[in-house]
Amino acid sequence: MFGLVVRFTCKDQASAEAFDRLVAATVDKIRNNEPGTLVYAVNRVEGEPLQRVFYELYRDRAAFEAHEVHEHTKKFLAEREQYLSATEVDWLTLQTGKGTTG
Repeated sequence: MFGLVVRFTCKDQASAEAFDRLVAATVDKIRNNEPGTLVYAVNRVEGEPLQRVFYELYRDRAAFEAHEVHEHTKKFLAEREQYLSATEVDWLTLQTGKGTTG
């Protein structure tokens, strides 16, 4: 398995609302078109109304690379920056867990 955690910080409340709409449209397409995307969880952060944390888990690196070339992902990547003041990415290697093969 292959995964990542991404923390997005939106510029302001209006940007957060627009970002959330973009995310909702993107996740719907991920859910319906990406069998190799095992988990794509979008979270709000308690006490931090402008932050969103994504947890993404893919069957393998090839599934992640397939995710990256979908038109809905390209659109998300192109449009998201207008709403954000910061992006932090942590790349993950599964060590062990429940519901995983690790």
